[in-house]
Amino acid sequence: MQRIGVFVCHCGSNIAATVDVKRVAEMALMEPGVVHAEDYQYMCSEAGQALIAKAIEEKQLTGLVICSCSPRMHEATFRKAAERAGLNPYMVEIANIREHCSWIHKDMEEATKKAVILMRAAVAKVNLNTPLQPGESLVTKRALVIGGGIAGIQTALDIADAGYEVDIVEKEPSIGGRMSQLDKTFPTLDCSACILTPKMVEAAAHEKINIYTYSEVEKVSGFVGDFTVDIRKKARSVDMDKCTGCGVCQEKCPSKKAPSEFNRGLNNRSAIYTPFAQAIPNVPVIDREHCIKFKTGKCGVCSKVCQAGAIDYDQKDEIVTEKYGAIVVATGFDIIKLDNYDEYAYSQSKDVITSLELERIMNAAGPTSGHLERLSDGKAPKEIVFIQCVGSRCSDDRGKSYCSKICCMYTAKHAMLIRDKYPDVNVTVFYIDVRTPGKNFDEFYRRAVEQYGVNYIKGQVGKVIPQPDGKLLVQGSDLLDNKQILKEADMVVLAAAIEPNPDVRKIATMLTASIDTNNFLTEAHAKLRPVESPTAGIFLSGVCQGPKDIPETVAQAGAAAVKAIGLLAKDKLMTNPCTAKPDETLCNGCSTCANVCPYGAITYEDKEIFDHGIRETRRVAQVNSALCQGCGACTVACPSGAMDLQGFSNRQIIAEVDAICR
Repeated sequence: MQRIGVFVCHCGSNIAATVDVKRVAEMALMEPGVVHAEDYQYMCSEAGQALIAKAIEEKQLTGLVICSCSPRMHEATFRKAAERAGLNPYMVEIANIREHCSWIHKDMEEATKKAVILMRAAVAKVNLNTPLQPGESLVTKRALVIGGGIAGIQTALDIADAGYEVDIVEKEPSIGGRMSQLDKTFPTLDCSACILTPKMVEAAAHEKINIYTYSEVEKVSGFVGDFTVDIRKKARSVDMDKCTGCGVCQEKCPSKKAPSEFNRGLNNRSAIYTPFAQAIPNVPVIDREHCIKFKTGKCGVCSKVCQAGAIDYDQKDEIVTEKYGAIVVATGFDIIKLDNYDEYAYSQSKDVITSLELERIMNAAGPTSGHLERLSDGKAPKEIVFIQCVGSRCSDDRGKSYCSKICCMYTAKHAMLIRDKYPDVNVTVFYIDVRTPGKNFDEFYRRAVEQYGVNYIKGQVGKVIPQPDGKLLVQGSDLLDNKQILKEADMVVLAAAIEPNPDVRKIATMLTASIDTNNFLTEAHAKLRPVESPTAGIFLSGVCQGPKDIPETVAQAGAAAVKAIGLLAKDKLMTNPCTAKPDETLCNGCSTCANVCPYGAITYEDKEIFDHGIRETRRVAQVNSALCQGCGACTVACPSGAMDLQGFSNRQIIAEVDAICR
C-alpha cells in the first residue's frame, strides 16, 4: 500500500477564494493510502516545497498529490522537489483545482465538491503508480528554419553565430519574405531593402548556413533532438552552379504574360524570372506553366542565349533528407482574399487596391517605377481614401475576429509618404479605432495628422461605387459628427487583414504542432513560453504565431534562436518514461497500433512467446522508447488491449473514473 501525501495550494486567492482548501485537505485523509494532508498559501514557493520535502522524510511518503494549478505550470517544479527529497518524480500527480475548478465556478460549495473529486481521482491514480526511470537520447547539432523571411533569416543567423549548422527552407525562389516587398518601414521610414538586403547577403555568405530556396518540407519524423526531415528541392530548370545571374535569358524570353507574384499581380513577368533585383540566390526559375518550351516543346530561346549553359529542361525535383535537433517555424503571413468584400469594389475597379499593392506601386522597383498613379488610366490621383480594418475585427464569418495589429501604423506611413511626395494629394482615412501601442508609434500617427494634414474620420465605409467617369464614390459614416458621408476618390486603399501563410496548417500537421482556430501556431504558454510549441523541439518565430510588426518579429526570432541554441548545446536529452509498452502474450500482430502511431515508434518482430504452457513464435509489437512520445493513440486503437501506457495505464485511468463516480 502506498503512503500518500496530499498538499492543497491556496494559490493566493486564485483557489482559496472559491474552494474551501482546508476541507479538501481534511477529506483527503479519508482516502485509501493517504497518511498526510495539509494546505499552504503558495505550495510552489520555496517554503511550500520545503513543506513537501519535510513531509516526505518524516512520514516516509511514497507518493504525492499536489492540488494546485495546471500541470503545465508547475508539474516540473513539484517533480524536482520530490526528486531532491529522494522520491521518484513520477510518483507525483497534479490535481488541477485552479483552471479546472476554482476559475470556472463561483459557488464555493460546488467548487469544493469538485475539488474533492479531482483530488480523489489523483489519489486513486497514485495508488497504482510505479516508479519510472527516464532514458537518454542524443542531440543532433543542427537546426532547421522553415521560412526565409526576416524572422527565418534572423533566427538562422543567431543560431549560426552560436556555432551550429542551420538549414533555411524557403518555398519561393528567393529568401526575403514579405519584408522584401515593402518600400519603407515604420516608425523610422527606413528603406526596407536597405536594412533587409544586408541580412540576406550575410545569411547567404555564412559558413554555417545552408539555404534551400524553391523548396518545401515534404515529411517530418522523429522527436526532439533527432528529427528526420525530407526536403523537396523543386526543379528550377536552371543549374545554380553554372548560372552567372546575367539576366539575358529573362530579357530574351518571348513569354511575358505571367502575373508577377512579387508585384502582387500588378504587372507581368517572363516565364523565366528572378523575383526581384536583390534576390538571393540571384538565379532565375523557369515557370513551367507559362514556359512555351514546356507547353509546346518549341522555343528554347533561354537555352540558346545562355552563355554559361545553365538551362536544364530535364532537371527533376530532388528529395534531400537531413537530421535536425531543433526546428524553428517562420512561415510568415499573407493578406486575406477579398472575394467576400465586394462592397468595396475590389474586383470591379483597378483603382481599389490593397495596402501591399500600394507598397509595390510606391517602390522604385515596382510596376510603376515608384510613381503614384491610377492603374486604370495611369493618371496621378488627387483624392485617396484609406479604409481600415477590412476583414480585421470582423463580427461575421467573412473575415477575422482579431486585430491585425500593423494596419494603423502602415496606413499612417502610407499617408505621410504620399503627402510628403505629393503635397497636392488629399488623403482621408476611415477608421474604427487607431491602435498605436509601441515605442514612438503614437507620435508617428500624430505626425500624420498634425504635420502632414491627413484627414482621419472615425467611421466605417459601407460601399465603394465605381462611377462612369472613372472616379470612385465612397459611402461612409462619421461617428463623431453623426452624419453620413459621400466622398469622391481617385483611389481607394484597403487595409486588408493579415493571416498565417496558407501552408502553415500542412506544416503544423507534419510537426504535430498545435494550431488555433485562426491557423496561428499555438505557443506552449502565452506568457512563460511564448516562442515554444507544445511539441518539444519545435519553436515559433514571427507572424506564424500571431500578428506582429518587424521589430517584434526580429525580437521573437532572437528568442526562438536562443531556445534552439539551448537545446542544441546539450549532448543528451532525458526521454519521457511514460511510453507505450505491449503485453506480448495478448498481442495478435494486427499492426493497428503501428498504423496510428504518428512518430513511427512501433515495429513488429517474430518472437518466441510462452503463453499458458504453450511455446510458439508470434508476430508481436515492439516500441522504440526513444521515439515514443506517450500520446496514447496506440492504447486506444489496440483491439486486443495488449498496448498500455506506462504512467497512464488502463488500470489507472479506470481507477480515476471509479473515484470520480463514487
